[in-house]
Amino acid sequence: MREETIAQWQRRAAQAMEARGNPDAILDADWMLCEALRCGRGQLRLFGERVLSPDQSARLEGMLARRLDREPLQYILGNQPFMGLDFKVDSRVLIPRQDTETLCEAALEALDGMESPEVLDLCTGSGALAVSIKRLCPKARVCASDLSLDALTLARENARALGAAVEFFQGDLFAPLKGRTFDLIVTNPPYVPSGDLSALQKEVQQEPRMALDGGADGLDFYRRIALEAPSCLKTAGLLMAEVGVLQAQAVGALFGAALGGSVRVIRDLCGIERVVCASRG
Repeated sequence: MREETIAQWQRRAAQAMEARGNPDAILDADWMLCEALRCGRGQLRLFGERVLSPDQSARLEGMLARRLDREPLQYILGNQPFMGLDFKVDSRVLIPRQDTETLCEAALEALDGMESPEVLDLCTGSGALAVSIKRLCPKARVCASDLSLDALTLARENARALGAAVEFFQGDLFAPLKGRTFDLIVTNPPYVPSGDLSALQKEVQQEPRMALDGGADGLDFYRRIALEAPSCLKTAGLLMAEVGVLQAQAVGALFGAALGGSVRVIRDLCGIERVVCASRG
């Protein structure tokens, strides 16, 4: 392996990724360098003429090969920030996204006026919502469920690493929590229509299909949640769900009919209707 400086590797890696259609090639190269060198992006510019060690070069080439295969950068780096916290992620879970922070912020706002609220995070995945809610609202008692044992294993790791006392349950939606009721239920369920999965970005297609596939119209899980949630919500309890583009009105109608209370929709930072909030009447 020939010797390269930091700047030379960054240019070569970015060019290789651009040739594969990566629109963020320079940024991705920088993040891989930061991970391999254990430094910040500012230092890359200051020390760009430093020669990479053989171990650093080998590690970088391994990461680059994975990225050229369109593996998500977050899986390669092994982490993803969410709500100011650093979550471990890998191919067992959906990568937490900024869209979901809109849901988390709405949940925290609702919890602010409650005393010792009980919260359930359905389809927890990496545990990003459950752990963030517990860390940012310590008075909440938080439970989380997921069908995937692999996802729950990683969610528990994140809870331990971030010091969040969350109870985790394995099972299909509400099944492992029968008999319990909550002040707030939050969920980011699978909502991509099955027929759209093959058209997703190649990186997204490498995320767990069970965390993406929402059935023929993308609404299968919302129908089930609307059917089952009333028995798990306390009086005046709230149900909040992230939704896909153009799904808010349909999901709002489902939740409103099931709970008999008010329904409102929250837009994300891009102005997209992203979160449906429904109260139990």
